[in-house]
Amino acid sequence: MTTTTLAVLVPLLPFLGALAGLLLGRTAPGFVRPLAVLPTLAALVLAVLVAVRQGGGKAIDAATQLTPTGSVPIDLALHLDGFAVLTAVLVGVVASCVQLYSTGYLRDDPRYTSYAALVSLFTSAMLLVVYSGDLMVLLVGWEIMGICSYFLVGHYWETPEARAASLKAFLVTKLGDVPFLIGLFALAADAGTFRITGVLGAVATGGIDHPTLVALLLLAGVAGKSAQFPLHTWLPDAMAGPTPVSALIHAATMVAAGVYFVARLLPVFAASAAAMTVLAVMAAVTMVGSGLAALAQDDIKRVLAYSTIGQLGYMSGALAVGDRGAAVFHLLSHGAFKALLFLAAGVIIHAAGTNSLATMSRMRGLAARIPDAYWTMTVALLALAAIPPFAGFFSKEAVLVAAEHTALGDRTVAPAGAGWIVLVSGLLTALLTAAYATRLWLLAFRGRGTEAPEHGRQPLVMNAVLWVLAVPSLAFGLAVGVLGDWFDGHALTPTVTTAVLGTGIALVGGLVTYATWRHTIAMAPRHPMGAVAAHPQADPAVSEAAAIATHTHAYGDAGPSPDRHPSPIGLAEPSTAPDPADPARLLLGPLHRHAAAGFHLDAVYSALFVRPVRAAASLVGFLDREVVETYVRGAGSGTELLGRAVRRAQTGNVQTYLSALLAGSVVLAIAAVLVAAGA
Repeated sequence: MTTTTLAVLVPLLPFLGALAGLLLGRTAPGFVRPLAVLPTLAALVLAVLVAVRQGGGKAIDAATQLTPTGSVPIDLALHLDGFAVLTAVLVGVVASCVQLYSTGYLRDDPRYTSYAALVSLFTSAMLLVVYSGDLMVLLVGWEIMGICSYFLVGHYWETPEARAASLKAFLVTKLGDVPFLIGLFALAADAGTFRITGVLGAVATGGIDHPTLVALLLLAGVAGKSAQFPLHTWLPDAMAGPTPVSALIHAATMVAAGVYFVARLLPVFAASAAAMTVLAVMAAVTMVGSGLAALAQDDIKRVLAYSTIGQLGYMSGALAVGDRGAAVFHLLSHGAFKALLFLAAGVIIHAAGTNSLATMSRMRGLAARIPDAYWTMTVALLALAAIPPFAGFFSKEAVLVAAEHTALGDRTVAPAGAGWIVLVSGLLTALLTAAYATRLWLLAFRGRGTEAPEHGRQPLVMNAVLWVLAVPSLAFGLAVGVLGDWFDGHALTPTVTTAVLGTGIALVGGLVTYATWRHTIAMAPRHPMGAVAAHPQADPAVSEAAAIATHTHAYGDAGPSPDRHPSPIGLAEPSTAPDPADPARLLLGPLHRHAAAGFHLDAVYSALFVRPVRAAASLVGFLDREVVETYVRGAGSGTELLGRAVRRAQTGNVQTYLSALLAGSVVLAIAAVLVAAGA
């Protein structure tokens, strides 16, 4: 088979698996799991073959006209360069691990059939985005991912958190998609084509008339899909979905799509210095704000969610300084260790019976009950904190090196100011990342108090998946020297300055957090136990744990059947009181309350958009009910009254009819005389 034929099969196989799984789910349930796992694994194998054949060399392009449009043509096109083939391998690896993990995690879920099919469709859509060489075909995969995320985040639709989170994710991402679509059409109108190669050719020859406007419109869609400030608020709430879904969304699909899109069309954005500066500021605010928010969260999954937002900020920062190689390198590295973090968190949540770090910190011996999750989570957190020689160190340093070169004028793709913005915020975020990674590890695995509850052993497949993902989390960064040709052909090795500075800052963040934790433990008896929620707007700490117990028991032993016990029996009660041993309260001080609430952006959006829209809807409802319906009812009532009057006149008496006729004739005669006299 040719390389292009293999590339066509990569997104096609998961799609066919999803279709077959839905069709056979009821009639042949025994085929559901093979149809979920095998097509995704086959797609991974083919993606690896495509990557090997492409070899990081010249891009492979193939296209056929999809349909005649009469104006700008739409082509079913493939564009296989080093970025595309490596990203496709990442998607295949993470999706395969998620499908395997889910066979154990959701073993007894009655809706597993639709869940597995949606995950396969999600995977197919992302692969379509990765391989697509035409912007309109890319848009199809882009929108399918949004629909799949809506259903997957709302998988536990019995819980109000899941219903609200799925709706919020859909609306916020669609809000960004509106200007994104306008930007795509404007770009195609200027370039005369939707083909990515044609668009890049038009940019190189100065054929884009309004590059700043087009770039800013496209950035709005990227901000929504990749959860960048100010459209990032949907991602932490999306943690109400199953943990494997969180791993898929955060590591390889959905949020990665926006970063990948900018990397593919980076010359379009680089044509406008204003757009690159806006991207740099957006990345800086995203990085620092999400780091502070992650440090204050109590829900383990929300910590990881804000962590994802911050790491996406690093990728956007690399793009803002014109280095798409560093951005995609961090995208690949982050995909491996973030998938591991979420899947390990799923095991921790089941073992502890809660999402709450405050509750876990009061459990002794949790690490001993789940040794596989403990060791692999430790590896992933070290990679997240960018400690050498783990993968996150090399990819994060590549971003800092790119920012340093731009700030010092060695790279002129972006303004020097953008380089300084990304460099300073990146170093500050490295400090915050190490701090919240250390805090998560200490609260989850170094708890003090009663013995951790026993919720049964995890299936072998779940632990095996954790170790599979631990390998690239540890070793992928070491392969950067081998894969240099795949990232625009330039080296991504760290410099001495950024390596020492970045690692030193990370170590300071971790050590200060550890010292603060020890201090809070020593001082804990002197602190009163108040009743202040860690997240004032909601209590997400029970969302998934309660859903598992009341909806379906994870891998068969997380709790009794919901038919017999409607309440989450067997789960640890969520802690609504602040943990006296939580170092975040001392580290953040008065800022803790605001950071825990995501700096109240949801409240701001509610005041600026939600309440006015609801008020307008209420006004429209009132006008429809009291004004429009009044006219409608009046028209009907008037016709009815006229009918009654006419009916009363129909007496059947000939004398009455003749009298009325005579009276009418007299009236008409008098009227005629008066009109004639007036004339």
